[in-house]
Amino acid sequence: MLTESGHSADSLPLWQMEKVLKEELGEKWRDQLADFDPQPLAAASIGQVHSVVLHSGQCAAMKIQYPGVAQSIDSDIDNLMGILKLWNILPEGLFVDELVTVARKELAWETDYIREAKCQNMFRELLANDPGYLVPEVFPELSTKRVLTTELIQGLPLDQCVSLPQEIRNDIAARVLDLVMRELFEFRFMQTDPNWSNFFYNPDDNRICLLDFGASREYPKMFTDHYLKVIHGSIMEDRDRVLESSKAMGFLTGYESKTLLDAHYQASLILGEPFKQDAPFDFGHQDTTAKIQRLFPVILGHRLTPPPDESYSLHRKLSGAFFLCTRLQASFNCHTIYQRISQHHTLSD
Repeated sequence: MLTESGHSADSLPLWQMEKVLKEELGEKWRDQLADFDPQPLAAASIGQVHSVVLHSGQCAAMKIQYPGVAQSIDSDIDNLMGILKLWNILPEGLFVDELVTVARKELAWETDYIREAKCQNMFRELLANDPGYLVPEVFPELSTKRVLTTELIQGLPLDQCVSLPQEIRNDIAARVLDLVMRELFEFRFMQTDPNWSNFFYNPDDNRICLLDFGASREYPKMFTDHYLKVIHGSIMEDRDRVLESSKAMGFLTGYESKTLLDAHYQASLILGEPFKQDAPFDFGHQDTTAKIQRLFPVILGHRLTPPPDESYSLHRKLSGAFFLCTRLQASFNCHTIYQRISQHHTLSD
């Protein structure tokens, strides 16, 4: 059985790691632990994870942020954008300045482990009564702005679930997509990073374990109301509803060309495809991504306004969930997920 480990990782020099821990947890940080493994379980772009044992005997995962990451975000983004603008390789319809503003904000969130701990606790509470998911416990006495210590989970990262039996893969994928819909329309609070390593499946208790809540964000009810109307309009092939709700959310201004409106409507129809039929949708034999990609040049070439801030992270999570379902070659009834959400979602006036 794998844990959050399973990944080889280049580690910080021991002296540098200890410097961070002393600054965050105090000079006697080791006294707060029964054991600390200096070899990291895993490493990512902003930090690395170590296995620790608490004095209670419980195993935990301690995430330690690399020194200087938070301070370097703005300068790194500025340098990258300077190069891209110099070469003039970004399409005008990308509205890169707005994209960069959103990226700065979301990357700053991910370097704030105090905020992440609060988000993780919120998800743990939201899913406390759902036996299909596990959100690890946070240990606040060992968590700061640059150190986050949580319960050590067990399971298989979802990219290692591709060889599991079809019915298990179907169930995993259905639960992931169902959770995305609940996050958006029920909780209005979403963990927006769809990285494979943020989801583990534990075959012993048949639970999906959720990790890494740094990119979590709230969604205004008005936004989610209109987004649900767009999905409903796409299912019913109601062009007016799709366009009116898209305008209310800020995707459209009302002055777009017919070419752009047609492309936007077609993209919405593609989004609604999995939810349309009351029958299993076969993600292993769909071409959703290819269809959307064919529309990108038209949308980018004719768009008059940047999409709303909320849509960047939302579409990242939705596309990641669809890709995950495709990678697992899953087939399940998405229409029932939509029906349950729409029946319990009270729309704003």
